[in-house]
Amino acid sequence: MTRLLGVDLGTRRVGLAVAEAGDERARPLTTLARRRTTAADAEALARVAASNGIDEVIVGLPLDMSGSEGAMAAAARQWATAVARQTGLVVRLRDERLSSHVAESRVGAPGRGRAGGPPGPVRRAAHRARIDRAAAAVILEDELEARRREMPGERVGPPGDDMGPGDDMGQENA
Repeated sequence: MTRLLGVDLGTRRVGLAVAEAGDERARPLTTLARRRTTAADAEALARVAASNGIDEVIVGLPLDMSGSEGAMAAAARQWATAVARQTGLVVRLRDERLSSHVAESRVGAPGRGRAGGPPGPVRRAAHRARIDRAAAAVILEDELEARRREMPGERVGPPGDDMGPGDDMGQENA
């Protein structure tokens, strides 16, 4: 059975979730800090994929509400293609509109600080990481539902294609 890794790509963090291809629900897995380069991100993702028996990666594509692709979608597409090239994994893109909103409703509000006031920086960062993992699960669940309808996400940089190592592999992330 195919094992999938959902990815919520952010500028600072990468939320990850896992599921089997026939599942209805995904399980939040972990949140990685973004590395200085896409190549380093790909190495970290490849380690997670190997340790979890991942066959395919589903990367959220942050489309505008109109459905058009802006700068964030272009960056996600470039990142996903570079990851596919470097890791050899099958990588697909899935529309992620409103995934963070759904994830925030699943996770809930952050806990209060020790003295009952607003949460401190550490608690806020941990809450944000939980939301990133939950958003990756939402993206992956959308892909699972699309596969049940026989409409899988767009494949990018398929293994075995004629693309060599990408020129963007060593560039700094935006």
